[in-house]
Amino acid sequence: MLSEQSAITVRATLPVVGAAIGEITERFYAGLFSAHPELLRDLFNRGNQAAGTQRQALAGSIAAFATYLVEHPDERPDAMLSRIAHKHASLGVAPEQYKVVHEHLFAAIVEVLGDAVTAEVAAAWDEVYWLMANALIAIEKRLYDENADDGSLRPWVVTERVEETADVATFRIRPADGAPLPDFRAGQYVSVGVELPDGARQIRQYSLSGAPGSPVRQISVKRVRADENGVTGPEGEVSGHLHAQVREGSVLQVSAPYGDLVLDGTDAPLILASAGIGVTPVIAMLEQLAISGHKAPVTVVHADRSPAEHALRADHEAFAGKLADAETHFWYERPEPGHPAERTGLVDLSGVTVRPGTHAYLCGPLPFMRAVRTQLLGKGVPASDIHYEVFGPDLWLAQG
Repeated sequence: MLSEQSAITVRATLPVVGAAIGEITERFYAGLFSAHPELLRDLFNRGNQAAGTQRQALAGSIAAFATYLVEHPDERPDAMLSRIAHKHASLGVAPEQYKVVHEHLFAAIVEVLGDAVTAEVAAAWDEVYWLMANALIAIEKRLYDENADDGSLRPWVVTERVEETADVATFRIRPADGAPLPDFRAGQYVSVGVELPDGARQIRQYSLSGAPGSPVRQISVKRVRADENGVTGPEGEVSGHLHAQVREGSVLQVSAPYGDLVLDGTDAPLILASAGIGVTPVIAMLEQLAISGHKAPVTVVHADRSPAEHALRADHEAFAGKLADAETHFWYERPEPGHPAERTGLVDLSGVTVRPGTHAYLCGPLPFMRAVRTQLLGKGVPASDIHYEVFGPDLWLAQG
C-alpha cells in the first residue's frame, strides 16, 4: 500500500509529526473555518469544536493510520476506516471535500513544522493522506449506493414524543412524504439536522432505539447539559433544541441509517454492555434478538447514575425477558429505595459468567468502555470479538 520510500520517510518523521499533530489539527481547523465558515455553521459540530474533542479525534485517526501503514505495510485498518466512513456518510460528506481538507491540512503542517517539511517529507505524508482519503471515499460511495442515498437529509414528521426520564425523550418519526421506511440494522444511527436560532444548521447522530420492522422509527435523545457528571462543557445545542422545541407534528431533517456497530448474525453467546444513553443501540439489538428468536445466552450489562436516570429501563428488562437464555446486570452509582438487588458503583464483571466464544458489543462513555473491554480481555474474550460505538468524536484512538 504505502510505497517503500514513503514508508521509510513516514517511519522516520512519525515521532515529530505525532508530537506536533495536536497543534497541526488546531491550525488546520482555524484555516479551514476561516476560508469556509459555512462548514462550521452547517456541518461540523460546534460543541465538539469548542471542547477541542474533534481536533483530538482527527489527530488520533491520522497518527493511528500512519502508524498502522508502517507497521503493517500489506494491510489496511478497515475497522477504523469503516467507523469514520459511516459517520461521514451520515453527514453527506462528498469526495470533493477531501481536496479542501488536504489543502488546509498540509498548509497547517508546513506552518507548524516549517523547514522540516522537505519535498520528500511532503510527498510521503501526501501519500499517507490520499491512501486514507481514497479508502474513505470508496467506502462512503459503497455505503451511499447500498442505501440509494445521495447524502442529503430528508423531512420526517414526529408522530409521538415520550418522556423516558427527566433528560431523555424518545421521538417516533416517519417520512413526511409517506415514502417506505428505509431498512436498517439494529445498532445503527441516523443524523438529525435542525436550524438553530442563529440560522446555523447543526447535525447530530442518534441511535435508532427500536428494532427494524416497526411502522415508525424512533430515536431517544439525552439533553446534554453544560455541567455533565461534574465536567463542565458546552450545552448541547441540538439536544437542547429537540427537548425544548420538538413536539408531535414537528418536522425533522433526517439522514439514511448508518453505523457499523451491528449484530453479525452469529449464534454465539453475546454480551451487550452499555452505560447512560449508550443504552439506545442495545435496546434495538435486544428487540431484534427477541424477534429473531435468538437461542444462545445473552448477558445484558448496564451502568447508570440511578434507576430514575436509566432510560428505557422497562424495555431493557422486557426484551431481555423474551429471550430464551438471558440475564441482566445493572449497576447504579446512586441506588434508590425499592431496588435492593441492584449493584452499586462501577461495572465489575468478576461475578459475571463470560462464556467461551462470546461476542461483546459496547456503547457508552469512553472510560466505561475501556474498563469493560479490559475486563473482557482478562476473561479471555479476543479483541476481535469486542465491538464498540462512541457517541461523538472517537477519542479511543486519540488516547492510545
